[in-house]
Amino acid sequence: MAISVSNSLNRQIIWSTTIVAFVALSVMFFGFVIYGYVYEWLFKNSAPPDDWAVSDFVVLGINVAIGQAVGAYVGWRLARRLVKPLTAVTEAARLIADGDFAGRATGGGIFGEADRLISDFNRMAEELQRAEKELQYSNSAIAHELRTPLTILRGRMQGLADGVFEPSQEVFRGLIGHIDALTRIVDDLRTLSLMNAGRMELQQSRFDISEEIGDIIDSVMPTLASLDIEIGTDLQKMAVMADRARIRQAVLALVDNVARYAPGSKLRVASQGIGDLCTITVSDNGPGMTAEESERAFERFWRADDARTRRGGGSGLGLSVVKAIAEAHGGQATIDSRKGAGTTVVLTIPRC
Repeated sequence: MAISVSNSLNRQIIWSTTIVAFVALSVMFFGFVIYGYVYEWLFKNSAPPDDWAVSDFVVLGINVAIGQAVGAYVGWRLARRLVKPLTAVTEAARLIADGDFAGRATGGGIFGEADRLISDFNRMAEELQRAEKELQYSNSAIAHELRTPLTILRGRMQGLADGVFEPSQEVFRGLIGHIDALTRIVDDLRTLSLMNAGRMELQQSRFDISEEIGDIIDSVMPTLASLDIEIGTDLQKMAVMADRARIRQAVLALVDNVARYAPGSKLRVASQGIGDLCTITVSDNGPGMTAEESERAFERFWRADDARTRRGGGSGLGLSVVKAIAEAHGGQATIDSRKGAGTTVVLTIPRC
């Protein structure tokens, strides 16, 4: 936010001190000029005394008093202008400290620096309010995501203990599936927490990104084939310095999204080098999302279709994890999706 030079605090201080100095000098000068005329008019036949008389000190005192009064008034006006935005920010900060994140500083138009202070403070308050709402929502969502598989696990285990269910490989595979779902949620939450705290440690090594992505596609091909997903790859051989496990986690999350939400679509996975960057593109021609949904796609626990996603077993953390992994590598993740025209997610990381 640019500060208007014509309304800056420095300019107002300079003008205020200039006015005070000008008024003080004018009062002194014109005061003694007027006093000289008055003295000659009152004492026409007497010569001016060589030493200072009492009247001289009285006139000097009056001039000084007038100058001081003008200076005090200008200083008082300037002080009020200075204190007003500080008071507004202080009151808003007290509200936020008491837990009311809706508190905002009001005022403005006083001087440029005050406008910038109020604007920056209110922007900070908005970010705090947004973070508080996100924290409350995340806590509720985490509790919900963990409660469902835990409830199922407890019911199945209780049924086995009471003899309601007969122990079988099918039952145990189902229990393991729910445990795996819990493990994925915990791992995703840990990844996001480490990223937010700036403590995600990357075990970087040099490897060929095309070979790694090829291995991932081979491992999930049976699952994708069972969902009638047609796979196409365009992988450029390229060495990168990155955390192999994290990159694998991100690509698997993107492929898993296609498997969950775009069955029967065409999946295309590509990698290429653009300058010093490596881009990994995962796209499909599935149902896609609206522009508003695309803007929120990287938010944790957000779902475009809540009921369908819950049936599919998704937690709403996949794309958040992808973004966190990309940013931890010094890159970024972007999404381009249109309703009925598919979704494309691009993961970009530095090559070295």
